[in-house]
Amino acid sequence: MRRLVYYVGMSIDGFIAGPDGEVDFFPVTPDVLEFFREDYPDVLPTHVREQLGIDADNRNFDTVIQGRRTYEPALEIGVTSPYAHLRQYVVSGGLGGSPDPAVEIVSGDPLARIRELKAEEGRDIYLAGGARLAGTLLPEIDDLVIKLYPVVAGTGIPLFGADFSPVHFELTGTRPLEGGMVVLTYRKK
Repeated sequence: MRRLVYYVGMSIDGFIAGPDGEVDFFPVTPDVLEFFREDYPDVLPTHVREQLGIDADNRNFDTVIQGRRTYEPALEIGVTSPYAHLRQYVVSGGLGGSPDPAVEIVSGDPLARIRELKAEEGRDIYLAGGARLAGTLLPEIDDLVIKLYPVVAGTGIPLFGADFSPVHFELTGTRPLEGGMVVLTYRKK
């Protein structure tokens, strides 16, 4: 069975973005780029992979699911299929039709759709965000890959937007990078 993996960057104080969705405060040092290139090239949007000269096979995922607010920055720059190298799903009740035939809009129950996707054959499923979607999908999240950046945001969008309902995870790995980012991996208990 495929696993749903919430792969996300986070500040020391627990924010995945600034109050208005900013992520440009996360330091992208050469060691971070090398980590992406070697370990997780599949999580980089297709147009970013091209800019960085990354032409690697998908190592971890063949599917991505994201919320509308995570998808919108791509639309704002004219990219309707940001992860052309993956099957793409956007959870949105108000987006209407898809702006691209390669992107499926999930307007119904995202938990039901994730359960269907997890039952299929294939690589794992990349949950790209955001916090509200991660909170909704928390019962189905199997693993966390948290890129803990050496920065305090002060305020912003938290890792999860969910009601109080503790879910326990077990730390399965830590990997410090030279520039200060630490990759933390967790598996649901």
